[in-house]
Amino acid sequence: MTIRIGAHVDQADPVAEALARGTTLVQHFLGDPQGFKGPEVRYPGGAPALRAAAEEAGVDLYVHAPYIVNVATTNNRIRIPSRKLLQQHVDAAAEIGAKGLIVHGGHVNKGDDPAKGFDNWRKAIEATDLTVPVLIENTAGGDNAMARRLERIEGLWAAVQAADGAENVGFCLDTCHAWAGGISLTEAVERIHAITGRIDLVHANDSRDGFDSGADRHTSFGAGQLDPDELAKVVRDAGAPVICETPGGPEEHQADFAWLRDRV
Repeated sequence: MTIRIGAHVDQADPVAEALARGTTLVQHFLGDPQGFKGPEVRYPGGAPALRAAAEEAGVDLYVHAPYIVNVATTNNRIRIPSRKLLQQHVDAAAEIGAKGLIVHGGHVNKGDDPAKGFDNWRKAIEATDLTVPVLIENTAGGDNAMARRLERIEGLWAAVQAADGAENVGFCLDTCHAWAGGISLTEAVERIHAITGRIDLVHANDSRDGFDSGADRHTSFGAGQLDPDELAKVVRDAGAPVICETPGGPEEHQADFAWLRDRV
């Protein structure tokens, strides 16, 4: 079974980062992952040059949206800028020829009905011109999260599927987030497939913290608390491209790739 494995890399030259790791698959940010300022292509020559370089090298690019994007919230001061930032990142991802834009599920405020968050996601999908697929990622923490628990993921997915544009929405399964969020890795792929019918990308990460801890702290394979066989089973069963969001540079990532391939 051949599964493509890449890594999250620095955004200045993601093609060079891919080649340094011997992979044809990388994920990166466009601009500040913690700010509302908007996307920025730091590659020399901008978006057209990055797209051309990636195509020439045969490298697939994935873009991770800023962490602060929260289209689910009932707080207008966050939801409205988040929708704007989502559209800007979709547009920028399309300009560089990215295969998808990964977006965290977000959360509602304490005391809010989760159904409001689900419906806000539906509205966001309908309000966004999805010129690249948006991949919703499960998250690790928070009692009010939209994509931590399986029942919330089910509610979120049902709402999104009711939206015009639903065909351009996929799912990204993160192993560290699943474990820390209380989803058993032995059944994660089966349960997610039952809800969504698809897994478009896997974020393969070990976890520094315990099961259902709610802590989002990634670490290198074998250095955390995930059972190696269970982590490999997720990757094998998902059958999707893999991005390792593990620490380090090319050498550390190549070691992670080898660790994973040995077990998958």
